Amino acid sequence: MLFSSARRIGFGSMQLTGPGHWAAPDDPERVMQVLRDVVDAGVAHIDTADAYGPFTAEKYIRKALLPYPEGLVIATKGGLTRQGPNQWAPCGRPEYLRQCVEMSLRRLQVERIELYYLHRIDPAVPLEDQLAVLRDMQAEGKIGNIGLSKVTLEQLRTASELVDVAAVQNKYNVTNRASEDVLRHCEMAGIPFVPYAPLAAGALATSDALGQIAQDYGATPAQLALAWLLHRSPVMVPIPGTSSSTRLRENLAAEQISLTPEAMTAIELAATGRKPGRGEDEP
Repeated sequence: MLFSSARRIGFGSMQLTGPGHWAAPDDPERVMQVLRDVVDAGVAHIDTADAYGPFTAEKYIRKALLPYPEGLVIATKGGLTRQGPNQWAPCGRPEYLRQCVEMSLRRLQVERIELYYLHRIDPAVPLEDQLAVLRDMQAEGKIGNIGLSKVTLEQLRTASELVDVAAVQNKYNVTNRASEDVLRHCEMAGIPFVPYAPLAAGALATSDALGQIAQDYGATPAQLALAWLLHRSPVMVPIPGTSSSTRLRENLAAEQISLTPEAMTAIELAATGRKPGRGEDEP
């Protein structure tokens, strides 16, 4: 399996950059220590992208972790360009995607990227052309598995006719389940579903409503939100990101929380501010 570690929670590296996910962080040494702590904690899946910085997160992963421990899956992405802080634009031209892969190989200092995502489907370029170049590089041994990010169900189905989709990374958390249809398709197809923004950009970590329930578990709101994801589906592989080793350990502890179906419903209702309706359990 692609993600065979006993740990289901991976690590997202987008927070290891400057404000707006642009340029370098204020304290590069602390960032690299977090990455070393990730590996020491038994995490075997680190998610990154050439657009984070751009190029910053990949560079620090290499500096902190090379030589990489056996079994570590470093997943990266290409197909987004950066124009400034919080600015992103897709570019799916085959020659550009090939360059993205080659440069990620160089920055990470590996001969093969185990999981490579098309970061965004470029609407200006035929999907067939975007995936064809990744399939070619897979045949060349430079990519192990191909993933898709921020896709609709229709796009996923179309792409699956062209390549073997090894993972899907869409926004998903207890307050945003717009990709529910994609998740269900992944379950039926046995495709790992990697939710980005699992804590809703930090909003769930400070949720007073979740905090009230979390007290019953001796947990934090963030831990409860991550536990909800793990219980939501067996193909779920959350990748919470942080620049704090303390928060990293807290996030990983969510794997130890056991939730009943009633607790799952209570968390959903509390997080979304809804009241129980017919067929819903009281929290």
